[in-house]
Amino acid sequence: MSLLELHDINKTYIGRKVDSVVFRSINLTIEEGEYIGIYGRSGSGKSTLLNMIGLVDLPTSGEITLEGKKLRSLDDEQYAFIRNKYVGYIFQDFKLVEDMTVYENIEVPLLFSKEKLPTTERNVRITNLLKDLGLEGKGNAFPEELSGGQKQRVAIARALVNKPKLLIADEPTGNLDSASSEDVMRMITRIQKENRMTVIIATHDNYIKEFVNRIIHVEDNNLREG
Repeated sequence: MSLLELHDINKTYIGRKVDSVVFRSINLTIEEGEYIGIYGRSGSGKSTLLNMIGLVDLPTSGEITLEGKKLRSLDDEQYAFIRNKYVGYIFQDFKLVEDMTVYENIEVPLLFSKEKLPTTERNVRITNLLKDLGLEGKGNAFPEELSGGQKQRVAIARALVNKPKLLIADEPTGNLDSASSEDVMRMITRIQKENRMTVIIATHDNYIKEFVNRIIHVEDNNLREG
């Protein structure tokens, strides 16, 4: 069974004067363990596609299924629960809370999860991520004390802390220098291989093609493989 499927998806943003059509009748199947690169120029709809795949945004019409279950009939609370459980999200601008420590930023998804973990288990999980991602000794630091590459590592740890089945990264190297970009990509690739995790990365950087196993182009309100 596939992990996620998009069936005849249409997406239109309603404007005051003009509606903006982003996608027309797109279909996409994502299997467990795939490592996918989403390519397209700025404004092509990459982020909109990721938001629908990541259950952040709903299509205007069409059906999304997760492990064979249709999601359109779910209410907001059910949708939020599934998103928190299944999806980890990495953003280009990190989206860390500046007045929270590294530890506290990573802990946020656990606090919002309905599957409440004891404090000791949360601590073990976060401590292991800090060690695995090269952030030992940074748990009590604040985002302003970190480099761009370190901030993205914190964002990766936060995305992984709930052990999601699907990891989504929206231009994860967009705010990084070339050395930090390669470091982050190698880290994501290692995580994907070690955990056989489904990973989807949106980007306009061609060099990321050397990391992913499948390429999808976003163009002309549609999707093209290869």
